[in-house]
Amino acid sequence: MKPFSLGADAVPRGTRVGGLAAGATIRSRAPLRLGFGGGGTDLSPFCDLHGGAVLNCTIDRYAYCYLSARDDMKLVLDARDRGVVETHAFGEPIDCSGKLRLHRGVYNRFLQDGFLSRSRGVTIVTTTDALAGSGLGTSSALVVAICEAMREYAEAPFGLYELAHLAFEIERRQLRLAGGKQDQYSAAFGGVNFVEFFEQDRVIVNPLRVHRNILLELEAALVICFTGLSRESDTIIQAQINRLNSNDEDVIAAMMAMKAAAYEMKAALLGGDLFAFGDMLNRSWRFKKSTAATISNDRVERLLQVGLGAGAFACKVSGAGGGGFLMFMTEPESKTAVMHALNVAGGEATPVRLTGEGVEVWTRP
Repeated sequence: MKPFSLGADAVPRGTRVGGLAAGATIRSRAPLRLGFGGGGTDLSPFCDLHGGAVLNCTIDRYAYCYLSARDDMKLVLDARDRGVVETHAFGEPIDCSGKLRLHRGVYNRFLQDGFLSRSRGVTIVTTTDALAGSGLGTSSALVVAICEAMREYAEAPFGLYELAHLAFEIERRQLRLAGGKQDQYSAAFGGVNFVEFFEQDRVIVNPLRVHRNILLELEAALVICFTGLSRESDTIIQAQINRLNSNDEDVIAAMMAMKAAAYEMKAALLGGDLFAFGDMLNRSWRFKKSTAATISNDRVERLLQVGLGAGAFACKVSGAGGGGFLMFMTEPESKTAVMHALNVAGGEATPVRLTGEGVEVWTRP
C-alpha cells in the first residue's frame, strides 16, 4: 500500500550516483512504524536467551535526510525541525555527547570504516514527521535514513540487512542508547513484517503477505493519538533490561506471554480476524505494563479510557511507553467519534495509512 510512487526519475536503491555534482542533493526517507505485538522481546538479553518476535507495520510518516557535497572540508549537521545546526572540521572523529548525537554517530562510523576518504565535506539536513520519543521508532528511522544517504554518497555496498544492523550498532553499541532491534529493521524493510530475533544478533525479517482487503480494513480501524508527552525511552527500557539481567521471573513471564501473543496476532491478521487481533493487542498491553512501572501514567490511562468509552475495542501505547503515541482499533463507522473524543480530552488523534515501502533514496540534481 504505497502513498505514491517516486516515478521513473528516481534513483533505485543501490544504484551508483556517479559522484555527486556541485549543487546536487541525495535525499532519503525511512518510514516510522506501529508496533502491534511483541515489542520488548527484541531486547537483549531476552532475545539472546529465549528468542524474540515482533509484529509491526510501517506508516505514512517518515524521517528524512538531505545530503549535499561540500568542497571546504567542513561537516555541517542541520536538524531543521529542531532548529539545531552544528559545523565541524571534516575528516576527524567528533564527540558524540552533543545534541545531534545520532548525526554525529553516523558520521563517525562512516569515517571510521573508510567510506569518506574521497570526500571533502558534506552537509546533512534532517527532518522528521514525529518527535523523537513519540513511540513510532523515530530515532531509529532517522539513523536508517542518514545511513542510507551516506551509503549512496559513499557508494557503499550495503544490503538492507547490513543497513539495519549498521544502524542498530551505531545506536545501541556506539552511542549506548538503550533499546531493541525492531525499529531499525522496520525502517529499512518497510511493510507488514513479523521479525524474529535470536542470539548473536541474528535477525529474520518475514514480510507478511496479508490480503489487501484485510490491510484496508485494518487501516480503516486504526486511530493514533499523540499524548502530548515526548519522553526519553532510555529510562523505561533500561528498567526492563535491569529486570531481565536480574532474572526477574515476573518480567520474563510477561515477555514470554508477549512473544506468544505476537505469534497469535500474526495468525489472526493473516486470517482476517481483526477482533481477535484487537483482543491480543489488549492482552499485550496488559503484559507490557507489568515489565516496568513507568510504562503507563495517569495521562496515558485517561486517554486510553476516553478512546475505549467512545467506541474503540482495542488500545495500547506504541513503543516503550510513558507517553508518545497511543494506538486504537475501532469499527470504521466509529472512527470519527473516537478521534473527536480524544481531541476534546486533550490528545491529538488522527487516522493513519499503512505503507509497503522501506527506506528509499533518490537524487535531486
